[in-house]
Amino acid sequence: MLNVLLALATAGCLILAFPRFNLAFLAAVALAPLLVALAREPRHGRRFLLGWLAGAVSWGWVCYWIQFVLNVHGGLGAAESWGAFLLFCLYKGLPMAVFGLAAGPLMRRVYAVPAVAAVWVALEWTHGPMGFAWLTLGNAGANMSVPLRLAPYTGVYGLSFALAMMGTAVAVAVLRRRRLEMAWLGALLLLYVLPDLPAPKSGGERAILLQPNLSQTQDWTWSALTKTRVDLAALSLQTALRGGATPPRLLVWPEVPAPFVYDSDPELREQMIKLARATQATVVFGVVGHSAEGQPLNSAVLIGPDGRYLGRYDKMNLVPFGEYVPPMFGFVNRITGGAGDFHPGTAPMVFPAGGHKAGVFICYEAALPGFVRRFAAQGADVFVNLSNDGYFGRSAAREQHLSLVRMRAAENHRWILRSTNDGITVAVDVAGRILDYTPPYQRDALDTRFSYSGETTLYTRYGDWFPLVCAAAGLAGLAGNRRRVA
Repeated sequence: MLNVLLALATAGCLILAFPRFNLAFLAAVALAPLLVALAREPRHGRRFLLGWLAGAVSWGWVCYWIQFVLNVHGGLGAAESWGAFLLFCLYKGLPMAVFGLAAGPLMRRVYAVPAVAAVWVALEWTHGPMGFAWLTLGNAGANMSVPLRLAPYTGVYGLSFALAMMGTAVAVAVLRRRRLEMAWLGALLLLYVLPDLPAPKSGGERAILLQPNLSQTQDWTWSALTKTRVDLAALSLQTALRGGATPPRLLVWPEVPAPFVYDSDPELREQMIKLARATQATVVFGVVGHSAEGQPLNSAVLIGPDGRYLGRYDKMNLVPFGEYVPPMFGFVNRITGGAGDFHPGTAPMVFPAGGHKAGVFICYEAALPGFVRRFAAQGADVFVNLSNDGYFGRSAAREQHLSLVRMRAAENHRWILRSTNDGITVAVDVAGRILDYTPPYQRDALDTRFSYSGETTLYTRYGDWFPLVCAAAGLAGLAGNRRRVA
């Protein structure tokens, strides 16, 4: 029972470390209770179950909003949505179950501190390939200026490693192991050798980010669509021409629940061309696109200041049950109101934007560090993120989503201009700081500043190299432990 309570204590620390509680300091000790339990428990099966319990509970509480989404927007009843959510929690708890199985034996070794942290990072990395990535441990360090120095080199996973090392060291201390085994923490002093974060300063370019605050449940008739786009165009033009200010470089409309269809709506095309010319800005806006075969796509269209069509990016990483229904789950309704399942795009693209290049990614894609860095690697010197968090209701998911966006900026040293349907619309600088924002649940246009950045970070160049190193180190540690037992 004590071991079960310790596993639940780790789940509690992970829950409290993230929005909406934001007790980020708990991330440095979050793994300690579970690791103490794993060291106490000699049976492999129970270690697996302790890890599974901690993982399922922490994922379930952090992502509690998924049940609401399935129930309210997915069309599932109360019982069905809770059942589907329970399956989600059990599935997402599996990597921590494997962590429990691997970390228990490693806790007996003198190299426990780095080895356990390496195993944690390697398993944390698997959440993306397993279908749903969200808050990694390192995201709790978004406001920690010293650990955040790692982001341009290792991505968020370096912060996860540092925090996991701290938690393991606390467990070693609680278990009254030799002080020598905590000496590995001395490596964290190297963080102070890394360059400090760039000083905050206002950008030199102007951008306008729309937050239209459209209803998720509106019935989109043709007249409603027409009125909405006319209203948004008027708000855009009014903001862009306010006070005779310098024309904006970028004018961004978010991903919205309104099914704007650029390729088959001549009135929408003509209006956006006129808007780009009138504001002298590169206009970026979310639409429902279509492939050559007629398949619907979640897309972003760009139009240059001269009204020229610059291209379209089609979202590549779709949300399960939100934008498509996985095979064998046809009984689950889609959350979106699009006609038919969305299909994924085929390649990340960068676009010309006022003599520079913009990388545009859509909504959930902000959760995928290895994917977002590809835009910078292809030459994008500013990121544009279109999102619609309206499906989350008034939950902590908005703040959680924003923390992911901030980490992508810090990893690649790129400004991110984030336009959302009903919040939180922000301008994030190259260190992941929020320098300007519009509060959620209100209609507004954020008139903000940003800068282009052509710097190429180590993470931009090499991507998720650090989790691969951690996987190799973790396997080596487990192999060494196995030889000693033999």
